[in-house]
Order: sequence, then C-alpha cells, then structure tokens
Amino acid sequence: MNIKDIIISNNFRYKKSLGQNFITDMNLLRAVAADSGAGKDDTVVEIGAGAGGLTLALSEAAGKVCAFEVDNSLESILKETLKDCANTQVIFKDVLKMSDAEIAEIAGESFCVAANLPYYITTPLIMRFLESSLGVKSLTVMVQKEVAERITARHNTKEYSSITLAVDFYADAEIKRIVGRNMFFPVPNVDSALLKLTVVPDKYKVKNKEKFLKFLNSAFYMRRKTFANNLNAVFGLEKEKIGQILSDCGYSQSIRGEALAMADFLKLYERIF
Repeated sequence: MNIKDIIISNNFRYKKSLGQNFITDMNLLRAVAADSGAGKDDTVVEIGAGAGGLTLALSEAAGKVCAFEVDNSLESILKETLKDCANTQVIFKDVLKMSDAEIAEIAGESFCVAANLPYYITTPLIMRFLESSLGVKSLTVMVQKEVAERITARHNTKEYSSITLAVDFYADAEIKRIVGRNMFFPVPNVDSALLKLTVVPDKYKVKNKEKFLKFLNSAFYMRRKTFANNLNAVFGLEKEKIGQILSDCGYSQSIRGEALAMADFLKLYERIF
C-alpha cells in the first residue's frame, strides 16, 4: 500500500489551519533526503512528519530520525507508514514551543534538520534553529519558492531583504530543486523550492552579534527610505554623521539598504559604531 492509499484508508481530513500539503511521491522524497546530505552517521530532526513520506525516506538514508508532528490525528497513519523504521522516533510536540535543552535531550548534540514546512511557519522555524545553541549542521527545507528566492537573493535585486542577511549571517544558502505545486496534495496555490542551509559557525566575526543583526534589519526598516534615514529611525543616529561616514567609505549618502552586500554592512558597522 502506498502513502496516498494509507491516508485515504484512515479517512484523514487535511487541516488548512496547519498548512497540511503532503508529498506522496517516494522518488521525489528520496531525492529530498539525498539533497539533505544525511548519512548513516547522522541524526535528522524532521519538522512536520505529516503522513510520514519524507520520514520514511530519511530513515533509509540516516542513522536516526526524530520526527516532530503537532497533529495527533496523524498517529495511526504514521504508525502504518513507519512500521518498519526501527531507527525512527515520532514526537507529537511543537518544536517552536520547546527549549533547546528539550530538543537536545531527544536528538542529541549534533543533527541535521529536514522538513516540508507549512508556509506560515517557514521564517520563524528557520530562524529558531539558526539562532539556537543547538548543534545544527544544516537545514534542508521545502518552502514557498518566493521565500527561497528571497533567502538566496543577491543585493540590488527586489528579492533582497532582511531575511537574506539574517540567514546569511549563520549559513550558506542554496536552492537544490524547484518542486511544482502539483507534487503536493492538496495542491497549494504556489510552487515550492527545496532550500538547503549549511550552517557555518562564526561565519562573520562581529562585536555584539545582537546589535549587528539589528543593524542589518534596520537597513530595511522602511524599504523606500535611505540607509541613513533608517539608521536614524532605528538607532537615533544623526543623519549628517551617517552621511559623512558613507561618503568617507565611498558610498552615496542616498544609498538604500538593498544596494549593500554583507561585506558593505560589515565595513559600515565597524565605522558607525
């Protein structure tokens, strides 16, 4: 019996409120597991086990799988889908409400993250793991195509934003594959992309990480405003002083945040603060 048949035989009702759009094509799911890079020496934390298709593919590739799911009504389906997966544990909890210590107790000190994410929790969940003290090696997540394009954007493009920089601060990002909407059931309104984030510890060395991340975010506080105006609004810095520093560093005083790459932000942060 395939996964779609298991879902049907259990009379499962999809919950729009939980963003439930499942993939049942095992060839695609095994490709996603391969893209994660997880091997027999790795533990994988899966977020949103759903009907267990990706969980099954991950269990074949990895040494251990800890799959988290918030919908208890999927328990009977998961038991059937994963009946032969001795290396897999399903935990019916919301990781966004769990502490680092609680997750580490289940998954261990080092692991990869994999997920077919509901669109509405994409950014909070990615940042929850990137900003954590957990030993996350990578995140391989199915997200809305538009979100993947924003996260991997280059400066001077309309997709470039604060989330681009926030993710780049912690990890190297790449789109592994585009997945059409018809690969999901129920069919969503948009296409998806498989995004892989490879965590790079201490990728950028800055004084006061929290302040630097606020600095990055402030550049897009009001997108149509200049960088100097946004810094003035967020930090209360004098626009004349910021303008002079921009000129001294070779930038236009009217430059906007989207025109600055991470290297530019690092240089300006050092000078301004």
